Amino acid sequence: MIETDRRTLLRAGAGLALTGALATGCAATGTGPAAHARPPGAKTPGPAPAAPAPRRFPGLPDQITHGPRTRPRVALTFHGQGDPATAKALLDQAEKAGARITVLAVGSWLDEHPELARRILEGGHDLGNHTHHHLDVNDMSEADAYAEITGCADRLRRLTGSIGTWFRPSRTQTATPLVARLAHRAGYPHVLSYDVDSLDFTSPGAPAVTRKIAAEIRPGSVVSLHFGYADTVAALPAVLQELERRGLRAVTTTELLT
Repeated sequence: MIETDRRTLLRAGAGLALTGALATGCAATGTGPAAHARPPGAKTPGPAPAAPAPRRFPGLPDQITHGPRTRPRVALTFHGQGDPATAKALLDQAEKAGARITVLAVGSWLDEHPELARRILEGGHDLGNHTHHHLDVNDMSEADAYAEITGCADRLRRLTGSIGTWFRPSRTQTATPLVARLAHRAGYPHVLSYDVDSLDFTSPGAPAVTRKIAAEIRPGSVVSLHFGYADTVAALPAVLQELERRGLRAVTTTELLT
């Protein structure tokens, strides 16, 4: 009887010790059991769906500015950086309209918001590489430029199992021959450029963004847009309506070229 009471007291003491440890901050420092606890009913985040690997399109140049002009398709491509709420709003709008887009993500942005890789791929969109820090990659040394390309590629591989479908150089419309060679060395057969610049990053207002795209877009166009700008969110419904009026469909860059 005495031994039974002793075991009961020891178990109770262990429970009190655990409670005291949680109360004094073990959970906050990641050393206690509660460090891995999740709220009831919360889903455990898993890896993003596997992303397609880059592919070569025979007959197309190393730097691609547009797709075939003979089919009623266009690619809306977004520089992946900025407020994640804006990014999610753009993705929601595109999907509601049945559009698919291409996101060229900045590696440091993925470090801060890794869940967005999953969100983009689950929506059926292309996900690619826009360097790690979004600096002027064309003005860098060979070593630094290669580190910018592979830095983002490594993040994408860790999150999705692939280095991403496309590479687009940062702060420039086209890559220098050196940067194009470095991208190829990193595993990207093509550099993705564009033939329509929305200029949304200048915050000219949603109507101006819509007018700029409407004035220049045609079958096969690749349009440059950005996450993180309110004007882009506000303009996207009108842009998609204009595409529909012209019989054009917004597809991923992969689908545009396939």
